[in-house]
Amino acid sequence: MELSVLPIVKPDAANFIFGHAHFIKTVEDLHEALMGAVPGIKFGLAFCEASGKRLVRWSGNDEVALALARDNALAIGAGHTFLIFLGNGFFPVNVLAAVRAVPEVCGIYCATANPTQVIIAQTELGRAVLGVVDGASPLGVETDADIAWRKDLLRKIGYKL
Repeated sequence: MELSVLPIVKPDAANFIFGHAHFIKTVEDLHEALMGAVPGIKFGLAFCEASGKRLVRWSGNDEVALALARDNALAIGAGHTFLIFLGNGFFPVNVLAAVRAVPEVCGIYCATANPTQVIIAQTELGRAVLGVVDGASPLGVETDADIAWRKDLLRKIGYKL
């Protein structure tokens, strides 16, 4: 077995969801879930088929997001994984519940805009995702002032009342 670390290649502000699913129907079901979750959403998704033709299957309505999803999925190359890149102004928090509710979705590795690395194991059968590195390690513990800032931010952007 060989281990490798692959970066998710993307613009700094690009938000994405990386997960594991099963079955070729995942592509259409994720597309429908995203379209129903947020009016006017822009996205691109790619799914690594693990049997049959073993293609990177894809769908979406944003050419930049589609290219990011396809290119990163092909580079990762782990069967039954998927990537969803969201167009400008759309965030994982707005669609994550809908993505999780898709029957084929087995799990989510991360949903972020952070720099991300995927830890891959390569065997004679194929590739597996062992985990992800999502952003950088903490530098300390928040203070009372940091807590006040966090709470204020969530209220300013409308996530808390």
